[in-house]
Amino acid sequence: MSEMLLNIVLADDDEDDRMLFSEAIDEIQIRTKLSLFNHGQELMDYLNLPNVVLPSLIFLDLNMPIKNGQQCLIEIRSNPRLKDLCVAIYSTSSSEKDIEDTFLNGANIYVNKPNNFGKLREVVEKVLQLNWQYHTSNLNKETFLFRI
Repeated sequence: MSEMLLNIVLADDDEDDRMLFSEAIDEIQIRTKLSLFNHGQELMDYLNLPNVVLPSLIFLDLNMPIKNGQQCLIEIRSNPRLKDLCVAIYSTSSSEKDIEDTFLNGANIYVNKPNNFGKLREVVEKVLQLNWQYHTSNLNKETFLFRI
């Protein structure tokens, strides 16, 4: 049986963060296709393309120019075609308000950006291995904030 290919998207305005994330994905033993976007508007333009293959999982940075992660999240959840996508907030912010707002706006998980590569790889791998159906059906404040 062939392994499923996970279609992953990362929207992050920080070039170093995009590069590290990409390297972490390369080192994980999960077949993935990664698409990178520099800001939220670029991501939304892509998701709204007529024949786009929708991603299995979106990693969304909160603080981006043009359109931030919170705005993208609201737009995704209010679009009938996109509303069921899995969205992981991927941010350096550990502000209670950001966590609360993204939870209320319908993100599936909140991941704090790790400060070293080993941790990043571990976090990304664990998030990709989550049973999303189970995770989202049992979503509460405790399971929302992903800690490693």
